[in-house]
Amino acid sequence: MSDINVYGASWCGDCKRAKEALNRFGAAFDWHDIEQEDGAADKAVEISGQKHIPVVQYADGSFQVEPSANDIKAKLQELGTLPAEA
Repeated sequence: MSDINVYGASWCGDCKRAKEALNRFGAAFDWHDIEQEDGAADKAVEISGQKHIPVVQYADGSFQVEPSANDIKAKLQELGTLPAEA
């Protein structure tokens, strides 16, 4: 279980970009496919209050909806979890 949870769908371009950014920055995350995992869609709405994906939730309880790679990088830097080479 990682400190980052990503809620999205396999067909979602923004979801793919968010996962690619997290991988590029060396951040471990758990992927929750809202169409395959029971309760994942409801959990994403519960976190964000909206139906937009992806929803990226961090260890500090904060979340981002449809974040850019720069948004993700800034959050990882804020949390102190971004490797120095990223």
